[in-house]
Amino acid sequence: MDADLLRRVQADDLDAFEEFFARYRSSIYRTAYGLTGDRQAAEEVLQDTFARAYQRRHTLHADVSPLPWLHRVSLNLCYSRLSRRRLATGPIDEATEASRADDRPLPAEEAEQAELRLIVRDGIAALPEKHRSVVVLYYLQRLSLQETAEALGIQLGTVKSRLHYALRSLRTHLERDRRFGGAYLAPPDEVEASAS
Repeated sequence: MDADLLRRVQADDLDAFEEFFARYRSSIYRTAYGLTGDRQAAEEVLQDTFARAYQRRHTLHADVSPLPWLHRVSLNLCYSRLSRRRLATGPIDEATEASRADDRPLPAEEAEQAELRLIVRDGIAALPEKHRSVVVLYYLQRLSLQETAEALGIQLGTVKSRLHYALRSLRTHLERDRRFGGAYLAPPDEVEASAS
């Protein structure tokens, strides 16, 4: 299905490009939003990503999914924005909420979960960009380890290594946060082993 759509896009079929945009926009938006934490910035990254996709449509391979390439472009655009001005990565919990089924907690649990999300969000925001991008793609976007490697243009072992260090840093952050209250967080080795 992607191959046929890409061929139509490469043949300058604007309806096909609209379909292409509709098919991949939410995934790219969630990635941009997860990294920037800013809806407007995420929307601008989304538009810039697809503008580049249109400009380079003839270089895309019809037999390969364009999603890793689109993620790479959006990540690079996010990194450019983040290096120009540091944005809070606050709404990562909202992006996660939007990407999963509606299984809302009971009202009594909401305050505790909101505080826990804030702590985790702060920990993710404190990660270096290269670690944060792996966390966003793997946990927020739910890409496989291999898909994450392809999206970032890095080796599978590098993805595993970055996840390991990101989770270790996040665990340290959570253990230091008094609000976390000693809740259990699986050691990075256990999480990584279960992710493989």
